[in-house]
Amino acid sequence: MVDQFLRRVLYVDLTHKRYWIEERDDLFEKWLGGVGVAVQLLREELKKDADPLGPDNVIVFAVGPLVGYYPLASKVVAVFKSPLTGNYGESHAGGRSAVALRMSGFGAIVIKGASDIPIYLAIHNGRVYFRDAGAYWGVRSVYTVGRIIRENEPAAGLRTIIRIGLAGERLIRYACATTETYRHFGRLGLGAVMGSKKLKAIVFSGKRLLPTKDKKTYREVYEEIYERAVKSPLMRKYHDYGTPINVLALNEINALPTMNLKKNKFEYAKYLSGEYLAENYLGRRVACAHCPVACIHIATWREPYEDEPFFYKTKFVSYDYEPIYSLGTMLGIKDTVGFLRLLEAVETYGLDAMSTGVCLAWATEALEKGIISTKETIVRLSWGDWRNYIKAVEYIVKQSNEFYRDLGMGVEYAAKKYGGLDFALAFGGLEMPGYHTGPAAHIGYLIGSRHSHLDMAGYSLDQKTLGQELSPEEVVDKLMAEESWRQILSSLVVCFFARRIYSPETVARALKPLGYEFTEEELKKLGERIYREKYMLKVQMGFDLTKLRIPKRILEIESAKGKISEDYIKRAIEYFAKKMGLATQ
Repeated sequence: MVDQFLRRVLYVDLTHKRYWIEERDDLFEKWLGGVGVAVQLLREELKKDADPLGPDNVIVFAVGPLVGYYPLASKVVAVFKSPLTGNYGESHAGGRSAVALRMSGFGAIVIKGASDIPIYLAIHNGRVYFRDAGAYWGVRSVYTVGRIIRENEPAAGLRTIIRIGLAGERLIRYACATTETYRHFGRLGLGAVMGSKKLKAIVFSGKRLLPTKDKKTYREVYEEIYERAVKSPLMRKYHDYGTPINVLALNEINALPTMNLKKNKFEYAKYLSGEYLAENYLGRRVACAHCPVACIHIATWREPYEDEPFFYKTKFVSYDYEPIYSLGTMLGIKDTVGFLRLLEAVETYGLDAMSTGVCLAWATEALEKGIISTKETIVRLSWGDWRNYIKAVEYIVKQSNEFYRDLGMGVEYAAKKYGGLDFALAFGGLEMPGYHTGPAAHIGYLIGSRHSHLDMAGYSLDQKTLGQELSPEEVVDKLMAEESWRQILSSLVVCFFARRIYSPETVARALKPLGYEFTEEELKKLGERIYREKYMLKVQMGFDLTKLRIPKRILEIESAKGKISEDYIKRAIEYFAKKMGLATQ
């Protein structure tokens, strides 16, 4: 390891407002960085029965050896105990966060305890400052908080600002943490964990050189990766249209969840597509640090002031496929600006867009079926009515009544209390991602370490095997191999969009001029070890495969690969349990 700063771990005790630094060669040499190291730090620091919203919960942020060196190595990993699922939580974010954290002089940061007053952490060039955040606590907009902190902290252009909104303060279980305004630690409730610790924000900055062992080889590998990134047809699509390029493609194969997955296709999908948004609403593109692709798309539109109808304000919001699915097609919204306004409200409060949309979709169908009434929802929720959905988002955050307090606990919790569990689309307690492509996708949501489409890429396997039949065992073998390799990408830490660029051979060559010697086979075996370490930690935190619920709705509505069999999914889970040594759990 050439960069000795990467092995440094910063420990922050919020309760006593103190910090210290430890050299952890043992972790970074054995587990590489990123998620590999973060899992071990969480295992060391987290008490077995810790309350996810209590002071014993721990947050670990970590980066990996490629961050700051190579294109698309642009992510920070955050791990914690999720208040939504009650077990392992992991979220990734881009922006400037990864480079800023590494430049601040650390490979990982461990945050423990809880403050007695609202604070934010300012970490500049290896020093930690505990700032009073009382004036920011209760501020409605996460954008406003970011702007105020920018005006008061040094290192403009070199720093990152991770902050939570009102949703995090109110401990909504799927509150997110926002960084660089347009990127998020979105899933599994990091925002609520920060809120429980009275931690409003974290600022990282630093400025230093990154050494290399072999500059000539480093430059050669760098240029090869850069060329592949800018010339890749897939990356070109991400640049032109972003992830919303998926909308029409999934709609075409009957895989686009619509109206709480009552349908697999949306007749108005055109108006939420990447092509339509780029042609009519694209204001600009933004890239994460050290990324030549710029896949972040910012929509812009004008709105009149309420009391001055001839004067307009210009609004901006970033859009991706998952928010389009969850706040668009899942709610039957065909009005493009209406969707953007709903997304802006969700972003302003600091909520995970995916969980919010799935919760609102369940509530709409529950109201439609008479399971609940407007006594609970206050306003009438109906497909496409984005104005009332905006009001419902406000009610969730403000916890306006018992129903919205329950909805803020997640769709699984709300459906168990009120009914409608068969159409409550949660997997392992986490709301459904936006792919109804076939059995591999849903198996991945159930057994993936984060219950995310990004774990095992089952949606991709389904699409690659359209017209083919795979056994449950074949599907699980392929999904596990994919998730194992993704642990290496998450330890480097590389954006998953670049997974085809960072092959095992490329990763081994990229690491060598930085002082790491790995063969392709050694990297694959390390990925498998990290995967198993993570899953065992998840089980120790309370996860039980035998208690997984398969939502009935996914069995009722045809996927891109036809009807999905419950027995098929159960066989896959049983086979996975045996492979992981969890069959007798």
